[in-house]
Amino acid sequence: MELIEIDKFWNLIHDKLEGWLESGVKHLPNFVVAILLAILFGIIAKFVGRGVRNVLRRTLESKQIADLLASIIKTLVLVAGLFIALDFLGLTGTVTSLLAGAGIVGLALGFAFQDMAENLIAGIAMGIRKPFQIGDVIEADKVFGTVQTINLRNTLVETFFGQIEVIPNKILFRNILTNYSSTGRRRIEVPVGISYGDDPEQAAEKLVEVINQCDFVINKEDTAVFAEGFGASSVDLLVWFWIKYPGQKGFMQARHEAVVKIKKALEDADILIPFPIRTLDFGAKGGEKLNTMLSSERSNKQSHNANSDAEANSQSTSNSNLEPD
Repeated sequence: MELIEIDKFWNLIHDKLEGWLESGVKHLPNFVVAILLAILFGIIAKFVGRGVRNVLRRTLESKQIADLLASIIKTLVLVAGLFIALDFLGLTGTVTSLLAGAGIVGLALGFAFQDMAENLIAGIAMGIRKPFQIGDVIEADKVFGTVQTINLRNTLVETFFGQIEVIPNKILFRNILTNYSSTGRRRIEVPVGISYGDDPEQAAEKLVEVINQCDFVINKEDTAVFAEGFGASSVDLLVWFWIKYPGQKGFMQARHEAVVKIKKALEDADILIPFPIRTLDFGAKGGEKLNTMLSSERSNKQSHNANSDAEANSQSTSNSNLEPD
């Protein structure tokens, strides 16, 4: 009885192994083709990744972004080859499970590393769009300085105070960003006031002539002086001109030289840059000047003294009349 049961189990195992062997022999060509496909896609992915990396390094400013994009494309080619090989073996269910699992894992990682992923995506997008390059002067989120390094997740900016600011790329991607180096020029505005006794047109002509004599001024036909309005002590003018930026002459140096030349030019033309003037107004309701008030007070005081003397004389006369003979 025991021998019969052992023989029965052995036959079952034998049949199962024989079925597996037959199935393996039947799928052996597909298995070989799948391996060859995987090797072929591996070689293709290698060459595609290398070619894409070389192209992106010539196109993009950041080598890190170029290498990352090349690695992503290479991985996509490898994954596509793996899925094709599995599908060729008839493992459609396995392919579907892998895709579903990859989607779930990607979703979980996206929620877990949301900030990191956002900075990474923003860095890639900026690397493609190129809103700024290394060496550009930018201003964003209260940071003003020169771009030193562009990474995948952040950008390093050296401020004009000498500090290094690390800005997450999502901030640069979301907020308003000003690039002072993109056009290659920058306008400088210098406010100045002249007295009400001088002619604004004459001052404007003189200032335009003097500013255009500076070697760092470009687009000299755009140099202009405009009257902004009436100040408390002066007619307010605005002098503006263009410089090459960035250039040999920095913004602060150019503005300094312009201020010095404006002052000297107005002095030579006998045009006054007035000091602040204050008018003191007296009286309960205003409209009374200091000298008028002092004169009035002096007159009142003299009148009061005269009245006092008259009263004293009258009192003395009365007393003399009352004395007995």
